[in-house]
Amino acid sequence: MRPDPFLPGGLDPQDARNQALLAEVRPDDWKEPVPAGRYNLVVLGAGPAGLVAAAGAAGLGAKVALVEKHLMGGDCLNVGCVPSKTLLRAAKAAHEARQAVRFGIKVAQVEVDFSAAMERVRRVRADLAPHDSARRYQQLGVDVYLGPGRFSSRDSIEVNGKTLHFAKAVIATGARAASLPIPGLVEVGYLTNETLFELTALPSRLAIIGSGPIGCEMAQAFARLGSRVTVIEAGARILGREDPQAAGVVQRRLEAEGVRFELGVQTERVARTEGTRRLDLTRGTERWSVSADVILVAAGRAPNVEGLELEKADVAYGRRGVLVDDTLRTSNPKVYAAGDVCQTFKFTHAADFAARLVLQNALFPGFKKRFSRLQIPWCTYTDPEVAHVGLYEHESEIPIDTYHVPLSSNDRWVTEADAEGFIKVHAAKGTGRILGATVVGAHAGDMIGELCLALRAGVGLGTLASAIHPYPTQAEAIRKVGDLYQRTRLTPVVAGLFKTWLRWTR
Repeated sequence: MRPDPFLPGGLDPQDARNQALLAEVRPDDWKEPVPAGRYNLVVLGAGPAGLVAAAGAAGLGAKVALVEKHLMGGDCLNVGCVPSKTLLRAAKAAHEARQAVRFGIKVAQVEVDFSAAMERVRRVRADLAPHDSARRYQQLGVDVYLGPGRFSSRDSIEVNGKTLHFAKAVIATGARAASLPIPGLVEVGYLTNETLFELTALPSRLAIIGSGPIGCEMAQAFARLGSRVTVIEAGARILGREDPQAAGVVQRRLEAEGVRFELGVQTERVARTEGTRRLDLTRGTERWSVSADVILVAAGRAPNVEGLELEKADVAYGRRGVLVDDTLRTSNPKVYAAGDVCQTFKFTHAADFAARLVLQNALFPGFKKRFSRLQIPWCTYTDPEVAHVGLYEHESEIPIDTYHVPLSSNDRWVTEADAEGFIKVHAAKGTGRILGATVVGAHAGDMIGELCLALRAGVGLGTLASAIHPYPTQAEAIRKVGDLYQRTRLTPVVAGLFKTWLRWTR
């Protein structure tokens, strides 16, 4: 079992960058407050959801306690969004240098210093740590307790021998990388997102089990940095949740960059042979093996509910986490939950807005808000990116029209020499009412915001067609989707009337 990251030897490498990180998110000289009276809100977990809930409640004047077992900032800062996107940027720089000849720029040789790239990952993480630090939240008026918290009754939580009584509580303990019951995997050893960023030497051969967002992002990053990458997926295709056309674009790009995919396969066992790790794969009657120096497991997330003693608080939970209703209230009316511990959408921004919703519902119960009414976009940060909001085509329960604009028709896209990409928007049939959208391309995560706003505000494709975008920009393609809809309104009858009118006015 890997040690807790805040304990000695638990956060590698133990360099100045990681020491600076720990000084912010797990200071060893932390002096805890003494509980005095009942808290308006006690928050379990200091990841994105917990931090937003604690800061928001304190800003409203509530008496707040925040309890964190591991590192302030949670997965996002320490082992998730921040380090992964920083590493992706290093990989992109290497790729752009190799591809510079397309623009008439000749680079004699591209040399990747993986150790330096990982040092920058640790530096960026440490530089951002003060935003999520224990001291900052103390300054915001939050009582911060660093240690394992557990329920002791329906309205109290114990941490480090202290009892915190609450009027309301929020469970925001997040999730962790799911384990896989593959024979030999534990014995041979493997990495997850929680340990991947401790690497200081580039693995020559990397096997990734799972082709979801984390698997695909890290496959591309390590391939661009120089590893030979094999992605192993039990499903028939990568990014199984995404639009099949979008997933196809990403797969073709990654394959062109040297990533090998083994799809529709089962990993029967893992063994160590002659200094390497061997993964035995099967597909039907076929059997073969893949060799790797390092194995990364990126196959889903498991909610962190162990050790919370939820039974003492009468909080129901299951395999997928804490059970909540549409207001994010648990089976105990005094306890709410937010973030990865209870939500299907395991994204930082989803946790953020869930925490905002919880604050209103827990502290001001006369104004209930429902989670199902939020429009939550998401993005996979491969190159090209894949972003989505709303419904997919197969999810719609009403007839739809689909409008598709390839980015190859976008002038800015051509000048940037980008490859495949598109915008696809689903609308209620015969109307411009947007139901869902997918964007594939560079900066798709930024572009989806406009479509998310349109969906949230009920702005139709006709209005998007009238929104003027700067030229040349990739976002101008969104207006072209609106133009496609406008053309459908020019029916033969309307076209005939126009011709008659124009003939009469000549």
